[in-house]
Amino acid sequence: MAPPKLTDEQRRAALAKAGEARRARAEMKELLRTGSLTLSEVFERSADDPIVANTKAFAVLISLPGFGRIKAKRLMQDLGIAENRRIRGLGDRQRAKLLEIFS
Repeated sequence: MAPPKLTDEQRRAALAKAGEARRARAEMKELLRTGSLTLSEVFERSADDPIVANTKAFAVLISLPGFGRIKAKRLMQDLGIAENRRIRGLGDRQRAKLLEIFS
């Protein structure tokens, strides 16, 4: 299937929107790294902000202080969370378990 035909203006708008989403995710992950933002605040933001809601849970977990790729992967396996799961797709029990671990 061929990609859709976009005008130059539509392409620029799409690129700008994607760039803004990347900047917002990077800012959120940096706030998590520094401890200025907590996991519970991320869950609260995901209700209103589609960029936060579409962020992968794995990316959020590895952004937490003292938590790397291996620990995040093991935790997600223990909780039954798929690696490609996004914040929006986490169930109530999964969120509660994560908050219990990181509170």
